[in-house]
Amino acid sequence: MNTEYESNYSPELQEKPKTSKWPVVIGTTVGLIVGFLLATLVAVVVLFGRKTSVSDSSQGVIDTLTEDSATSESKLQTILYIIKNYYYQDVDDQTLIDGVYAGIVESLDDPYSAYYTAEEYEDLMDTLTGNYAGIGALLQKNAETGEVSITKVYADTPAEKAGLQEGDIIVSADGIFATEEDLDVFVQHIRGDEGTDVELVINREGEEMTVTCTRASISTPTVEHQMLDNNVGYIQVSQFTDGTYDDFVAAYEDLEAQGMTSVIFDMRNNGGGLLDSVVDILDYLLPEGTVVYTMDKAGNREDYTSDAANYKSIPMTVLVNGNTASAAEIFTGAIRDFDYGTIIGTQTFGKGIVQSTIPLTDGSAVKLTTQTYYTPSGECIHGTGITPDEVLEYEFLGGEEDAYSVDLDNQIQKALEVLASN
Repeated sequence: MNTEYESNYSPELQEKPKTSKWPVVIGTTVGLIVGFLLATLVAVVVLFGRKTSVSDSSQGVIDTLTEDSATSESKLQTILYIIKNYYYQDVDDQTLIDGVYAGIVESLDDPYSAYYTAEEYEDLMDTLTGNYAGIGALLQKNAETGEVSITKVYADTPAEKAGLQEGDIIVSADGIFATEEDLDVFVQHIRGDEGTDVELVINREGEEMTVTCTRASISTPTVEHQMLDNNVGYIQVSQFTDGTYDDFVAAYEDLEAQGMTSVIFDMRNNGGGLLDSVVDILDYLLPEGTVVYTMDKAGNREDYTSDAANYKSIPMTVLVNGNTASAAEIFTGAIRDFDYGTIIGTQTFGKGIVQSTIPLTDGSAVKLTTQTYYTPSGECIHGTGITPDEVLEYEFLGGEEDAYSVDLDNQIQKALEVLASN
């Protein structure tokens, strides 16, 4: 597991937000909990026979508190009472309640699960459309270290103008440390009102520096394409969002119209995205069959399939690296298992689990890891990744003064060689 999308995901594979009966049931439960947490605090005092001894020092330390017949619910209510009455600053009720909900999810010790407040969830949905006011950089979070790094800087954006580079590690945004937040929440500190500034502390090759970016309205393309020599099409997908399928089809058809006879799919630094998005694209490319399947803890299997109505039959290659994750690995695994193309690059990230975002009736949401996914051949790649057919470390073939181009990308050049041999 995602991820300013400025993004998304950490890296994550997500199902679209549930629209079944879950939100109703869970929303009702949340309503009951909220009502319970805001119930009269007098009852807590009576129930527990509270005994406190506050010292005469200015620290106001609570020495003792006895609980005569505690249940987990009443204990929670007692803790809330203590905070409301003895914490040295005023605390908003909603902040406390959201903290309780977030703490429940955090207890799972799963870096891909999270609780979103109503405001956070609304911002997340805006981000998944690819339209937002931000800086124009694609971010990815390392699930083990918590570090957030830049995997792509979009052209003509505040990020590019401020000099941000691929590989930069974002330490903090406006004083909020990246390692202390879920990525979806952290990027909301980077995003904001158009024309306002965000101060980023970044680490570049061991040196920390502060960069100020002025937020702008941004529509980030998730698909870019061009025709290379010998009628080889090149399609780069940076993430899988709601609009990626339409953009992918448009790119593919444009290259077809130009006479494309083979194609390179670039999934390097693609941290994932929506399950439905990558499945739709695989359905467009592949013949009939299962392109991926998921399994929950009860052993329930769900197959995602391609039908025979639409498929392509030209030679293909897929470029991958250590930041190729989640939905991008589903794409890679399906192309490999259908024997539809050659995989080139380095070992992929290895995220083989699915998150489901479940909206609640009050506008908040819970994101949980709910399933493990398997490639068509039945392989679970979680924690291991996919080994390319042609293992090749990236090397820039130009000099220090040369700008990036596909001609100077050794992995793209290798893909051209493979396609020429076919």
